[in-house]
Amino acid sequence: MIQALFQEKWKAMNRYQQDKPLLILAGPTAVGKSDISVKVAKALGGECISADSIQVYKGLTIGSGKITEEEMEGVPHHLLDILDPKEDYDASAFQCMAREKVEEIYRRERLPILVGGTGFYIQAMLRDIDFQEEDEAEKERLRSKLEKEREERGSTALHEELKWVDPVSAEEIHPHNRQRIMRALEYFYLHKSPISKHNQEEKEKEALYDSLFLVLNRNREDLYEGINARVEKMFRDGLVSEVEAFYKKGYTEHSPGFKGIGYRELFPYLRGECSLSECKSLIQQNSRHYAKRQLTWFKREKETIFVEAENFQSREEEAEWIIEKCMSKWGFLKRS
Repeated sequence: MIQALFQEKWKAMNRYQQDKPLLILAGPTAVGKSDISVKVAKALGGECISADSIQVYKGLTIGSGKITEEEMEGVPHHLLDILDPKEDYDASAFQCMAREKVEEIYRRERLPILVGGTGFYIQAMLRDIDFQEEDEAEKERLRSKLEKEREERGSTALHEELKWVDPVSAEEIHPHNRQRIMRALEYFYLHKSPISKHNQEEKEKEALYDSLFLVLNRNREDLYEGINARVEKMFRDGLVSEVEAFYKKGYTEHSPGFKGIGYRELFPYLRGECSLSECKSLIQQNSRHYAKRQLTWFKREKETIFVEAENFQSREEEAEWIIEKCMSKWGFLKRS
């Protein structure tokens, strides 16, 4: 009886719901993920889901490198502009929302394309990661204690503390990433075990989707040149005005939406604590360091296939290679 019901349910599913194809286009910042993803989506009838921790916020467009409506070229995009910058957003929230979107896309018989550079978000999507229940009262007590320590000693001191209890996480997390440092310390003191150990165990869980995990990459010189040029363009496009509007409303670099590179560096400038050129240089430097950490993370993932730009004559040729790769993996796909 149960088997018969399962068979009926299976028959009612379309091919996408049965096979669960999921294309992932990841890579470091400023590598050109948005452009390639649109080209692939248009060819294969895909819809894009943002795997980015900042683009989800309303009004944070220039500093996050958010794709514009014109650049989307009619391709549906999801998990963009849905939260206020004061609202928290983490891998658990992303996992829940992204999986709902994937199922919706399957029902429309289209290919979901996960696009972004936040590695842990992608990992949370691919595997049945357990976001453990925690004692909220104890968690709040610890968070208040860590926040007080941060105010007294600074984020760098907390990062030094993290080196002692969880050196793997300390290597991965930038010393200025207050939220992730505090979360790693919070996890350690709650569970008496490093969060990096927990994350590694979760990595080894069975995948939930039939995924093709591609990492777009450039040689280091071209990548860093592209990052510097992108930051220059952000300032020309009005990044200072974008952040200043929120600053006047009382937002700070500690607001969840402004913890990302390209935003947090501007608040000292707006307070008159540094020059604009110093601010710009710091964003470029932090972006280059972040790109390096992203690549390190992706190289540790077993399923990743690196797509090197220098192997192609153009972005169109690179996109065509990805399209052919998808059609080879999922034979039921048709070109639009």
